[in-house]
Order: sequence, then structure tokens, then C-alpha cells
Amino acid sequence: MSAWLHVVGLGADGVEGLAGPARSLVEHAELLVGGQRHLSMVRNDAAQKIVWEFPLDNIVSQIDAARDRRVVVLATGDPMSFGIGSTLTRHFAPEDMSILPAPGAFSLAAARLGWPLHACTCLTLHGRPLELLHFHLLPERRLLILSHDGSTPGRLADILRSAGFGPSILHVFENMGAADESVRHGIAQTWREDGIADLNTIGVECLPGPDARYHPPVPGLPDDAFVHDGQMTKRVVRAVTVSALAPMPDRYLWDLGAGCGSVAIEWLRAAQDVQGQGARATAVERDPDRAAMMAQNAARLGTPFLDIVTADISSTLADLDDPDAVFIGGGLADGDLVDTAWARLRPGGHMVANAVTLEGEQALFRAHNAHGGELSRIAVSHAEPVGRLTGWRSAMPVTQWQAVKP
Repeated sequence: MSAWLHVVGLGADGVEGLAGPARSLVEHAELLVGGQRHLSMVRNDAAQKIVWEFPLDNIVSQIDAARDRRVVVLATGDPMSFGIGSTLTRHFAPEDMSILPAPGAFSLAAARLGWPLHACTCLTLHGRPLELLHFHLLPERRLLILSHDGSTPGRLADILRSAGFGPSILHVFENMGAADESVRHGIAQTWREDGIADLNTIGVECLPGPDARYHPPVPGLPDDAFVHDGQMTKRVVRAVTVSALAPMPDRYLWDLGAGCGSVAIEWLRAAQDVQGQGARATAVERDPDRAAMMAQNAARLGTPFLDIVTADISSTLADLDDPDAVFIGGGLADGDLVDTAWARLRPGGHMVANAVTLEGEQALFRAHNAHGGELSRIAVSHAEPVGRLTGWRSAMPVTQWQAVKP
């Protein structure tokens, strides 16, 4: 069976810029679906026209019901680059679809800047939190960003300044490919541009200032990267813990007794995709002050999609999806917690629990007897002044149990 659903990418020059086959599909469509801007570019009075509405479920149903008609969905640029094409592939089989891309905003901006596209990090901030940017702020990194609207460049410059990346260079392309295309260049530190078109794409050359804050995606961030009250999984132990939890895309973590959220946040930083999605994590913390710290940490470290639940662990688990990984940083005094979490853990999932008290160690010993795995003791010492000399000061040792569910 030949494709009946055609997804056609449009440039700013509209239908006139399409190659012959794509233009013919648009001109002979019986059902046209797109944004109001897309549909206004088309001269096909015979076609039924549907404007996108959100959520998309109703529109997708209407498209599915039109299988016996010539259906064309209009998109901006490349439909498979943060576009509607990737959404439709979750609902329709590949053999039902043909996708005809136009040069997308990333390709056009990279060409104008002379940047190799494969060496750039491509993001969209359309309908997404700007805090995602924090995850990508590293020296010399080049970002290409789809804006939400004309206010995005200014808000982005604010984030760059607040993170110590004020020297970064911004290139804002407006209406690329149209007759009124324009570009603005500037420095984040002094950026004051306004009146920017809603249809804009931003190129950022990330340049740190002397007070810049940035972190690699690997586990083991400095403790002072987090806002905390002292009750947190410390750096060395956290690096071992996150590694044992095996962060990977499309997995889901429970962080129980999460404190300031350091384990969940580092797990997400190691597992999430470039858009801060794919991997998921729910952090459960009963103390509202610590939950507030966690929200602040999630935003400043580029994991704004962290799900924070402020409640007792025992009242929460029944409402959560089954996890692929579980970390128990608090609540081990509840004798049933390990067994309850283990029962919900998906096959092949990883569980890690840490304890510093004898009572906690007893719970981990019982877990080891019941479920196998590995028991370890992690002892860390730091060099500190002893009068005029220097000596080792030991932190409380941490007993860790880790296991993989068969």
C-alpha cells in the first residue's frame, strides 16, 4: 500500500520554494493540516483545512479517519527536527507516510554562521523551560536554539549572565529564508535588543567569564554545586551511587528520601537526552524546605523536569509508575521499604541503598540476605589543618547495598 499521509516541510518562501513533487502534493491535497501561517501560504480552495490544536489527540484522530483521502500535513523546515513529523511517527506506520523536508532552521543558521552542524548542540526552547540551557553551558560549546518567541533571546541572555557566561556571543536570525530576513549579533553581557520577530533562531558561542559556573555531565559534582543543609549524599559516595544506579535513556528512577535531590539530579544529567527528556526521575522528600532546595537545584543544574513529591514515602509509592532504578537514601527504618520497592522494581532494574547508622546497616544486611547483590563500605578521608600541620579527617563511613533484580 502506498503512502496516504504526506508531511511537507515549508521554508519561509512557502509553497513557491517547494520542488515539483512536494508542490504537487500540496496543490492536490484533499485535506490540509497545519498552523494558520502554513495554511495561509497555500492556494488550494478545494481542500478541507484543519488548523493545529493542542493537545493533538483530536487532530490525529481526524487524520486517521481520512485514510481514503489525500492528506498533507504542513510543517516548518524539517518535520523530523523537533517537528510534527516525529510526533506523527508515533501514531502512524512508516509505510503510511512520506516525509519531504525543507532545509530546517538549524541547517540554515549553521550555513550562515559557517558552523559544522554535526559539531553544534541543537535545542528547542519552544514550549520548554529555559533552565534546560544550564545543562549545556560549557566553554567553547556552540548552541543552535529554536526560540519560543521574540522574548527568548533576551531571557536567554539573562541566563547566560547569571551563570557567568556573559562574554558569550549571540546571533539571532529572524525570518530566515523570507524577504525580510535579518540577523542581530551581540554579547550576552550587554544584550538589550527588543522588537525581535517571534520566528527566530539563536546561535550561541558559549564563552565563560571569570565567575562562570559549569559542570560536566558525569556523576560526582562538587557538594557546593547544590543548595543543601548538610544532609546530602556527599560527592565521592554520590559518584559511586549514581554509577551503580546505571543511568540510561528511557529509564525511570525513584529517589526515596531525596534530601536536596543530588542523586536524582546527577542521575538525570547522566541519562537524559539533549532536551532534558527521555529519562525520568521522581524524588520523594517529606521535608518541604529540602523539597524547595531540590527544585532550585534541578533548575540551576539543567534538570527542570525532575518530578518532586513532597510527602512521606509510604503514602507515595502506590501512585508512581514501576521504576527501572531505585535509590533509598532515607526511610530505611521502615522495615518494609526495601521489600516494597524491590517488588515494584522492573526486571533488570538496579537498586541501591546507603546507610550510616547501625539500624540502617541491619536493614541492608537483611536486604542482602533476601535479594543478594553486593554490600560495600565506603570510607572517605579529607586532608585538613591540624594546628600548623595537615592530617586526615575521616567522614562517617557509608554502607552501601546494590543489587540487580533478575
